[in-house]
Amino acid sequence: MVRVLAYSPHAVAEHAVALILTLNRRLPRASNRTRDGDFSLHGLTGFDLNGKTVGVIGTGQIGQVFARIMRGFSCTVLASDPYPNEQLQAVGVQYVAVETLLASADIVSLHCPLTPETRYIIDRNSLSHMKRGAMLINTSRGGLVATADLIDSLKNGSLGYLGLDVYEEEAALFFADRSDEPLQDDILARLLSFPNVIVTAHQAFLTQEALTAIAQTTLDNILAWQQGQPVNCVL
Repeated sequence: MVRVLAYSPHAVAEHAVALILTLNRRLPRASNRTRDGDFSLHGLTGFDLNGKTVGVIGTGQIGQVFARIMRGFSCTVLASDPYPNEQLQAVGVQYVAVETLLASADIVSLHCPLTPETRYIIDRNSLSHMKRGAMLINTSRGGLVATADLIDSLKNGSLGYLGLDVYEEEAALFFADRSDEPLQDDILARLLSFPNVIVTAHQAFLTQEALTAIAQTTLDNILAWQQGQPVNCVL
């Protein structure tokens, strides 16, 4: 079996930005209101991204793209990664310790791989060190977040916004239509009850460009295998 190592870092990074904008400007609530003929503005106040501090945990290909996008919004961008990227530093991204990043960032976005060191990098302890009312975005791996620990932080308001495209227990749920079934996952059901939470079903990669790249890389891998040449990755 072969794996497509990279297809479109822009797809995932842009989805993370979409989650930020959607949460910030409360677009689902606003859209539902106008569909119902309610054109009031109560409860729809957002904030300017300009001047805010964004923390990026993990600056691989996706994290790099995301950091550059947020610099385009005139945000201060802090990053944490064992291997600082000089090109990002050249455009003003500052590398700091995770603890400093969590304490300083208005928005924290996860873009690191899931390893023994990063599993539950966001848990009850790290959430307690985040700025009150901060936003957390995860488009990387569900296991980076101790999901149950998010609920208390959302209930008491210390976590202001949450956007997830991945979920630790997603294998039993995602990529299938379960709309006719009761949701069996109590933690996910509780998260979905919060108005300041958006969960998408692992769709961040789903762009035409990414799908084309996946298909092309897969075909190239098959051809390389047939010819006895190395492929992208063998599992």
